[in-house]
Amino acid sequence: MLKKFLSIIGAYKLYEKWLWFQVKNGPKLEHIAIIMDGNRRWASEKERNPWLGHKKGADTVEHLLEWCELLGVKIVTLYTFSIENFNRIPEEIEEIMKIAEEKFRKLLTNDRIHRNKVHVKVIGQVNLLPKSLQDLISEVEIATANYENQFLNFAFAYGGRAEILNATKTIANKVKKCELNLEDINEETFEKYLYTSHMPNQEPDLIIRTSGEERLSGFLLWQSAYSELVFLDVYWPDFRLIDLLRAMRTFQIRKRRFGT
Repeated sequence: MLKKFLSIIGAYKLYEKWLWFQVKNGPKLEHIAIIMDGNRRWASEKERNPWLGHKKGADTVEHLLEWCELLGVKIVTLYTFSIENFNRIPEEIEEIMKIAEEKFRKLLTNDRIHRNKVHVKVIGQVNLLPKSLQDLISEVEIATANYENQFLNFAFAYGGRAEILNATKTIANKVKKCELNLEDINEETFEKYLYTSHMPNQEPDLIIRTSGEERLSGFLLWQSAYSELVFLDVYWPDFRLIDLLRAMRTFQIRKRRFGT
């Protein structure tokens, strides 16, 4: 009731404009990562079709990309589907994959992607996805492979532990084949074998999680070592520009410490 009243009198718009001014004139964020949580709970609370939350959440991503472009954010990484999500009921997984295919197909001809030369990449165990979706992802990645102005990453069939294990196994195999010396392995070497190695800055400045939950759930475990974390009490389908600005403003007023 309070939110509706404030919206009617225009308070949210005034606050949004004030935040926009603050953020645009504050320290810049190069890389933002988001754990898009709360799709199912959003649908449940509104007593709607449970799959509608995923559809609405996917539409919210399109708005997010517009906002990030206007705010000059160069890298956006989105946690869209974890390895653990494969434990959900088959009907839900099938619906999520259909929505993903629809959105990736749109990315192929998206004017904003090609105009701004956005490098699109899916990070995770893509081989676990349906073949049709794998092929579509490959098309999008090939079409944007030479773009370097901005980066858009979808963590799909992703697990942070799996990513670290995969990098470790690859390095171990190279040492075994004498392609890499044990003495040459350091953090910089290790990062070359992470899913995010294609990016100029693998470490998010800011990680946002929606829905009120306060955990990373295996998201970017290596890369998030010094990221600032912001947890918002809003379900992802209802995520607004004002929520993004609030999170970015919180980042800007914090004093970052790279250590204990």
